[in-house]
Amino acid sequence: MNMTSETKKPKKILIVGGGTAGWMAANLLASRWKDIEVSLLESKEIGIIGVGEGSTPHLKFFFDTVGLEESEWMPRCNATYKNGISFAGWSSIPGYESYFHPFPAQTDDMLTVPIFFSNIYARMQGNNANAHPDYYFLETHLTKKNLGPIPNETFPFGVGYGYHFDATLLGQFLGEKAIDRGVNRIFGTVTEVVLGQYGAITAVRLDDDSLLDADFFIDCSGFKSLLMQGALKASYKSFNDNLFNNAAVVMPSAISENIPPETRATALSNGWAWKIPLTNRFGNGYVYSSDYITPDKAEQELRQHLGLLDSDTAARHLQMKVGRVEKHWDKNCLAVGLSQGFIEPLEATALALSLETITRFMKHYENGAYTNKFAETFNKEINAKFDGVRDYIVCHYKVNQRKDNDYWRDNAANNHLSESLSKILHFWWNSKDFAKDMYINNLGGSYQPKSWACLLAGYGIFPSLNSNDYKSMHDMEQLADFIRKCGLNFNPHNKLLRLSS
Repeated sequence: MNMTSETKKPKKILIVGGGTAGWMAANLLASRWKDIEVSLLESKEIGIIGVGEGSTPHLKFFFDTVGLEESEWMPRCNATYKNGISFAGWSSIPGYESYFHPFPAQTDDMLTVPIFFSNIYARMQGNNANAHPDYYFLETHLTKKNLGPIPNETFPFGVGYGYHFDATLLGQFLGEKAIDRGVNRIFGTVTEVVLGQYGAITAVRLDDDSLLDADFFIDCSGFKSLLMQGALKASYKSFNDNLFNNAAVVMPSAISENIPPETRATALSNGWAWKIPLTNRFGNGYVYSSDYITPDKAEQELRQHLGLLDSDTAARHLQMKVGRVEKHWDKNCLAVGLSQGFIEPLEATALALSLETITRFMKHYENGAYTNKFAETFNKEINAKFDGVRDYIVCHYKVNQRKDNDYWRDNAANNHLSESLSKILHFWWNSKDFAKDMYINNLGGSYQPKSWACLLAGYGIFPSLNSNDYKSMHDMEQLADFIRKCGLNFNPHNKLLRLSS
């Protein structure tokens, strides 16, 4: 079928691949297009990678969109709340050995962000202003106090937050909900993708030799990308020049009595380790470059980091393909999740990119009368999102302040930077108004200036101090008291999870 000239609304959509991305797509499609038959094909032989277990606030938007309450899905998926990410060991500059990257809150724009940027500018002039991000944000305070992100009803300001969850359980839960919405669940393994005379997909052949036909196909087949990169031969843009890490080793550890509302990202010898709290365990992983350390040594280092050197806890080793396709929507196929691309999990962006892909596709598909009219526009938008996230992740490595081995020195010396990232770093050092210059130059697409400032200031990326006396124009004690009083409206994380502390 030639989807370029087709104007008729599709009758059948087939999603190839389950997991979180596949079932997320199924729920969104079934919720919005109730008159289209949606089916999902998954293989019992192919497992789910599902190790990330963390999200940005985009995931809450997804649950709100499809009408699923936290009280229903979170207990089923051992989920916890996430105020942001703490980074430890990425800088060796005294006073900047760690920092917290908070999610947004309405109190930021009211008071704290303007003061933060004002003190950053003063510090960039060499003045002894307090420009460490940990002093400015409500969610940083909540995390230090082990408080969850949902305020009492009397607190009039919104707070953004993400989640931690068991990815396998979340996929299963979303599968149940999609089936309840009328999605057909089919088990089988694809052995052939059948193309029509115009090069579009007409059907997939299964291992029992049956054919599944559809008008439109969603590729959620993981790194194999059976439809988009396999059958449709979509070109792939590797990020290997930008990002060195290509492997991970993962293993669980015992959860603490008080469950922290944060992800921890700790720099290790040749990469970094995540620590993600669920209600029943910590999920841990070491993301590293196999060019600098062997899998066995990486596993040993992770075990040592976790205090599990003598433990018989099994570890799992994974390979990562870091990059993206050039076309996420081609002919009558959309790639979602790992089939469209992957950026290492440093900022937990995988599900956010999947959600962005599905929701933008539905909008453009509808606006184009269910044709490919806006496919080129869509692909440019999604590529810009991927590249924006890539730039933010690359910056973590480019500006690292460690000098202890080749891995960190080579990352700091890596000059494979995009034009956008080069501009952002230029404005950090030279702008009188960093946030304004970012917006003027359309550099705030994937991450806002506040996030860039938390990263760069959190690493201590500042010039040397001058010898002049400096009197701040801001009362930091008053700011701290404002944040403290705001924090009185929030409950302990364990209480929010209905757990005894």
